[in-house]
Amino acid sequence: MPGIRDLKEKVVVITGAGAGIGRLTALAFAREGADLVLSDICDDRINAVAREIESLGARVLTYVVDVGDREQMVSFAAYVIRERGHVDVLVNNAGVSVGGTVADSSIENWEWVFRINVWGVIYGIKAFLPHMIDRRYGQIVNMSSLLGLVGIPGTPAYNTTKFAVSGLSESMRVEVRKYNIGVSNICPSWMKTRIVEDGRMEFKDAFKVNRTSVVKAYDKYAWPPEWVAKAVVRAVRKDKAVVPVGPDAWVLWFLKRSSQNLYDLVMSTVSRILLGNH
Repeated sequence: MPGIRDLKEKVVVITGAGAGIGRLTALAFAREGADLVLSDICDDRINAVAREIESLGARVLTYVVDVGDREQMVSFAAYVIRERGHVDVLVNNAGVSVGGTVADSSIENWEWVFRINVWGVIYGIKAFLPHMIDRRYGQIVNMSSLLGLVGIPGTPAYNTTKFAVSGLSESMRVEVRKYNIGVSNICPSWMKTRIVEDGRMEFKDAFKVNRTSVVKAYDKYAWPPEWVAKAVVRAVRKDKAVVPVGPDAWVLWFLKRSSQNLYDLVMSTVSRILLGNH
Protein backbone atom coordinates (compact mmCIF):
# COMPACT_ATOMS: atom_id res chain seq x y z
CA MET A 1 0.00 0.00 0.00
CA PRO A 2 1.24 3.57 -0.73
CA GLY A 3 2.30 5.82 2.07
CA ILE A 4 5.73 6.18 3.70
CA ARG A 5 5.55 5.89 7.47
CA ASP A 6 9.27 5.98 8.21
CA LEU A 7 10.80 9.09 6.64
CA LYS A 8 14.31 8.66 8.00
CA GLU A 9 16.86 8.93 5.16
CA LYS A 10 14.10 9.06 2.55
CA VAL A 11 14.97 11.31 -0.39
CA VAL A 12 12.47 14.17 -0.42
CA VAL A 13 12.42 16.65 -3.33
CA ILE A 14 10.63 19.96 -2.77
CA THR A 15 10.13 22.73 -5.33
CA GLY A 16 9.65 26.34 -4.27
CA ALA A 17 11.44 25.54 -1.02
CA GLY A 18 13.08 28.95 -0.58
CA ALA A 19 10.29 30.53 1.45
CA GLY A 20 6.84 30.14 2.97
CA ILE A 21 5.19 26.74 2.90
CA GLY A 22 8.05 25.18 0.93
CA ARG A 23 10.63 26.22 3.53
CA LEU A 24 8.50 25.04 6.45
CA THR A 25 7.78 21.74 4.72
CA ALA A 26 11.50 21.19 4.19
CA LEU A 27 12.16 21.84 7.87
CA ALA A 28 9.36 19.47 8.87
CA PHE A 29 10.86 16.65 6.79
CA ALA A 30 14.34 17.45 8.09
CA ARG A 31 13.11 16.96 11.65
CA GLU A 32 11.96 13.49 10.58
CA GLY A 33 15.48 12.66 9.39
CA ALA A 34 14.74 12.88 5.67
CA ASP A 35 17.39 13.51 3.02
CA LEU A 36 16.34 16.80 1.39
CA VAL A 37 16.80 18.03 -2.17
CA LEU A 38 15.47 21.58 -2.35
CA SER A 39 14.85 23.73 -5.40
CA ASP A 40 13.84 27.34 -5.89
CA ILE A 41 14.22 30.03 -8.52
CA CYS A 42 16.14 32.22 -6.05
CA ASP A 43 19.67 31.11 -5.17
CA ASP A 44 19.98 33.20 -1.99
CA ARG A 45 16.72 31.97 -0.50
CA ILE A 46 17.37 28.30 -1.14
CA ASN A 47 20.88 28.48 0.31
CA ALA A 48 19.53 30.13 3.46
CA VAL A 49 17.03 27.31 3.93
CA ALA A 50 19.78 24.76 3.35
CA ARG A 51 21.74 26.24 6.24
CA GLU A 52 18.68 25.83 8.47
CA ILE A 53 18.35 22.21 7.36
CA GLU A 54 22.01 21.50 8.09
CA SER A 55 21.64 23.00 11.57
CA LEU A 56 19.07 20.28 12.27
CA GLY A 57 21.60 17.61 11.31
CA ALA A 58 19.85 16.57 8.09
CA ARG A 59 21.42 16.10 4.67
CA VAL A 60 20.47 18.60 2.00
CA LEU A 61 21.23 19.46 -1.61
CA THR A 62 20.06 22.61 -3.42
CA TYR A 63 19.30 23.32 -7.05
CA VAL A 64 18.21 26.54 -8.72
CA VAL A 65 15.41 25.87 -11.19
CA ASP A 66 12.49 27.55 -12.92
CA VAL A 67 9.72 24.95 -12.63
CA GLY A 68 7.98 26.45 -15.65
CA ASP A 69 10.91 25.50 -17.89
CA ARG A 70 10.60 21.88 -19.04
CA GLU A 71 14.28 21.39 -19.88
CA GLN A 72 15.36 22.78 -16.53
CA MET A 73 13.07 20.33 -14.73
CA VAL A 74 14.43 17.42 -16.76
CA SER A 75 17.95 18.49 -15.79
CA PHE A 76 16.88 18.83 -12.16
CA ALA A 77 15.54 15.27 -12.07
CA ALA A 78 18.72 13.98 -13.67
CA TYR A 79 20.76 15.79 -11.01
CA VAL A 80 18.71 14.24 -8.18
CA ILE A 81 19.08 10.72 -9.59
CA ARG A 82 22.79 11.23 -10.18
CA GLU A 83 23.44 12.53 -6.67
CA ARG A 84 20.97 10.47 -4.62
CA GLY A 85 20.17 7.48 -6.86
CA HIS A 86 16.39 7.74 -6.47
CA VAL A 87 13.54 9.87 -5.14
CA ASP A 88 11.07 8.72 -2.50
CA VAL A 89 8.88 11.81 -2.14
CA LEU A 90 8.21 14.61 -4.62
CA VAL A 91 6.51 17.75 -3.30
CA ASN A 92 5.34 20.00 -6.15
CA ASN A 93 5.05 23.13 -4.04
CA ALA A 94 6.21 26.03 -6.23
CA GLY A 95 3.36 28.39 -7.10
CA VAL A 96 2.32 32.00 -7.67
CA SER A 97 -0.92 33.97 -7.43
CA VAL A 98 -2.88 36.32 -9.68
CA GLY A 99 -5.78 38.42 -8.44
CA GLY A 100 -8.34 40.07 -10.71
CA THR A 101 -11.64 39.27 -12.37
CA VAL A 102 -11.89 37.47 -15.70
CA ALA A 103 -12.71 40.80 -17.35
CA ASP A 104 -9.83 42.73 -15.79
CA SER A 105 -6.94 40.25 -15.69
CA SER A 106 -4.60 40.25 -18.67
CA ILE A 107 -3.98 37.18 -20.78
CA GLU A 108 -0.26 37.60 -20.03
CA ASN A 109 -0.92 37.07 -16.33
CA TRP A 110 -3.06 34.01 -17.09
CA GLU A 111 -0.17 32.58 -19.11
CA TRP A 112 2.29 33.40 -16.30
CA VAL A 113 0.29 31.69 -13.55
CA PHE A 114 -0.43 28.65 -15.75
CA ARG A 115 3.25 28.31 -16.62
CA ILE A 116 4.21 27.92 -12.96
CA ASN A 117 1.16 26.50 -11.20
CA VAL A 118 0.11 23.97 -13.85
CA TRP A 119 3.02 23.30 -16.17
CA GLY A 120 5.45 23.41 -13.25
CA VAL A 121 3.55 20.58 -11.58
CA ILE A 122 3.24 18.61 -14.82
CA TYR A 123 6.94 19.01 -15.61
CA GLY A 124 7.83 17.85 -12.10
CA ILE A 125 5.64 14.77 -12.38
CA LYS A 126 6.85 13.86 -15.87
CA ALA A 127 10.48 14.27 -14.80
CA PHE A 128 10.36 12.24 -11.58
CA LEU A 129 7.50 9.75 -11.96
CA PRO A 130 9.35 7.35 -14.32
CA HIS A 131 12.03 6.83 -11.65
CA MET A 132 9.37 6.08 -9.05
CA ILE A 133 7.64 3.64 -11.40
CA ASP A 134 10.94 1.84 -11.97
CA ARG A 135 11.27 1.29 -8.20
CA ARG A 136 7.54 0.65 -7.65
CA TYR A 137 7.71 3.08 -4.75
CA GLY A 138 7.08 6.70 -3.85
CA GLN A 139 4.69 9.47 -2.88
CA ILE A 140 3.82 12.56 -4.92
CA VAL A 141 2.42 15.60 -3.15
CA ASN A 142 0.80 18.33 -5.25
CA MET A 143 0.16 21.69 -3.63
CA SER A 144 -3.27 22.82 -4.72
CA SER A 145 -5.42 25.15 -2.60
CA LEU A 146 -8.83 25.61 -1.08
CA LEU A 147 -9.31 27.49 -4.36
CA GLY A 148 -8.72 24.18 -6.13
CA LEU A 149 -11.85 22.86 -4.42
CA VAL A 150 -14.13 25.92 -4.45
CA GLY A 151 -14.21 28.94 -6.76
CA ILE A 152 -13.77 32.30 -5.02
CA PRO A 153 -14.65 35.51 -6.93
CA GLY A 154 -11.73 37.76 -7.80
CA THR A 155 -9.16 35.02 -8.41
CA PRO A 156 -10.36 33.09 -11.48
CA ALA A 157 -6.90 32.58 -13.00
CA TYR A 158 -5.49 31.20 -9.76
CA ASN A 159 -8.66 29.15 -9.19
CA THR A 160 -8.36 27.59 -12.63
CA THR A 161 -4.75 26.53 -12.09
CA LYS A 162 -5.49 25.00 -8.73
CA PHE A 163 -8.57 23.16 -10.00
CA ALA A 164 -6.27 21.75 -12.69
CA VAL A 165 -3.86 20.51 -10.03
CA SER A 166 -6.73 18.94 -8.08
CA GLY A 167 -8.05 17.17 -11.17
CA LEU A 168 -4.59 15.97 -12.15
CA SER A 169 -4.00 14.63 -8.64
CA GLU A 170 -7.31 12.80 -8.53
CA SER A 171 -6.90 11.02 -11.85
CA MET A 172 -3.21 10.27 -11.39
CA ARG A 173 -3.80 8.80 -7.91
CA VAL A 174 -5.88 6.02 -9.47
CA GLU A 175 -3.41 5.43 -12.31
CA VAL A 176 -0.22 5.04 -10.27
CA ARG A 177 -1.54 3.04 -7.35
CA LYS A 178 -0.63 -0.19 -9.17
CA TYR A 179 3.01 0.92 -8.96
CA ASN A 180 2.76 1.35 -5.16
CA ILE A 181 2.90 5.13 -5.61
CA GLY A 182 0.61 7.44 -3.68
CA VAL A 183 -0.65 10.89 -4.66
CA SER A 184 -1.79 13.54 -2.19
CA ASN A 185 -3.56 16.79 -3.04
CA ILE A 186 -2.96 19.48 -0.38
CA CYS A 187 -5.57 22.26 -0.29
CA PRO A 188 -4.70 25.03 2.18
CA SER A 189 -6.92 27.98 2.95
CA TRP A 190 -5.20 31.36 3.15
CA MET A 191 -1.92 31.11 5.02
CA LYS A 192 0.48 33.75 6.30
CA THR A 193 2.98 33.67 3.43
CA ARG A 194 4.23 36.15 0.83
CA ILE A 195 2.09 34.75 -1.97
CA VAL A 196 0.14 38.01 -2.34
CA GLU A 197 3.18 40.28 -2.11
CA ASP A 198 5.05 38.15 -4.66
CA GLY A 199 2.02 37.67 -6.92
CA ARG A 200 0.22 39.89 -9.40
CA MET A 201 -3.08 41.73 -8.99
CA GLU A 202 -5.35 43.54 -11.45
CA PHE A 203 -8.47 45.16 -10.01
CA LYS A 204 -10.14 48.32 -11.20
CA ASP A 205 -10.36 51.20 -8.73
CA ALA A 206 -14.10 50.63 -8.29
CA PHE A 207 -13.54 47.31 -6.56
CA LYS A 208 -13.17 47.10 -2.80
CA VAL A 209 -9.96 45.10 -2.80
CA ASN A 210 -6.37 45.94 -3.70
CA ARG A 211 -2.96 44.54 -2.89
CA THR A 212 -2.61 46.59 0.29
CA SER A 213 -5.99 45.54 1.68
CA VAL A 214 -5.41 41.88 0.87
CA VAL A 215 -1.94 41.88 2.44
CA LYS A 216 -3.36 43.45 5.61
CA ALA A 217 -6.13 40.86 5.71
CA TYR A 218 -3.59 38.04 5.36
CA ASP A 219 -1.45 39.50 8.15
CA LYS A 220 -4.45 39.76 10.46
CA TYR A 221 -6.58 36.73 9.68
CA ALA A 222 -4.61 34.09 7.77
CA TRP A 223 -3.69 30.76 9.35
CA PRO A 224 -0.17 29.64 10.38
CA PRO A 225 1.64 28.08 7.39
CA GLU A 226 3.16 25.52 9.73
CA TRP A 227 -0.22 23.78 9.55
CA VAL A 228 0.42 23.01 5.90
CA ALA A 229 3.88 21.59 6.53
CA LYS A 230 2.46 19.23 9.15
CA ALA A 231 -0.36 18.26 6.80
CA VAL A 232 2.12 17.38 4.05
CA VAL A 233 4.15 15.08 6.31
CA ARG A 234 0.96 13.44 7.55
CA ALA A 235 -0.32 13.01 4.00
CA VAL A 236 2.90 11.27 2.94
CA ARG A 237 2.77 8.91 5.91
CA LYS A 238 -0.89 7.96 5.42
CA ASP A 239 -1.27 8.46 1.65
CA LYS A 240 -4.06 11.00 2.17
CA ALA A 241 -5.92 11.79 -1.06
CA VAL A 242 -7.39 15.27 -0.49
CA VAL A 243 -6.19 17.34 2.45
CA PRO A 244 -7.96 20.65 3.17
CA VAL A 245 -5.94 22.76 5.61
CA GLY A 246 -7.66 25.34 7.79
CA PRO A 247 -11.13 25.37 9.36
CA ASP A 248 -12.66 27.40 6.52
CA ALA A 249 -11.21 25.00 3.95
CA TRP A 250 -13.00 22.07 5.59
CA VAL A 251 -16.26 24.00 6.00
CA LEU A 252 -16.43 25.28 2.41
CA TRP A 253 -15.42 21.92 0.94
CA PHE A 254 -18.13 20.18 2.95
CA LEU A 255 -20.68 22.89 2.17
CA LYS A 256 -20.13 22.65 -1.58
CA ARG A 257 -20.58 18.89 -1.54
CA SER A 258 -23.63 18.91 0.72
CA SER A 259 -25.75 21.91 -0.36
CA GLN A 260 -25.22 23.73 -3.67
CA ASN A 261 -27.92 26.31 -2.87
CA LEU A 262 -26.37 27.26 0.47
CA TYR A 263 -22.92 27.30 -1.10
CA ASP A 264 -24.16 29.67 -3.84
CA LEU A 265 -25.60 31.97 -1.18
CA VAL A 266 -22.29 32.06 0.70
CA MET A 267 -20.35 32.77 -2.51
CA SER A 268 -22.75 35.58 -3.45
CA THR A 269 -22.16 37.16 -0.06
CA VAL A 270 -18.40 36.83 -0.47
CA SER A 271 -18.65 38.45 -3.89
CA ARG A 272 -20.53 41.44 -2.50
CA ILE A 273 -17.99 41.88 0.30
CA LEU A 274 -14.91 41.54 -1.88
CA LEU A 275 -15.94 43.03 -5.20
CA GLY A 276 -18.92 45.20 -4.42
CA ASN A 277 -21.17 43.11 -6.68
CA HIS A 278 -24.94 43.23 -6.26
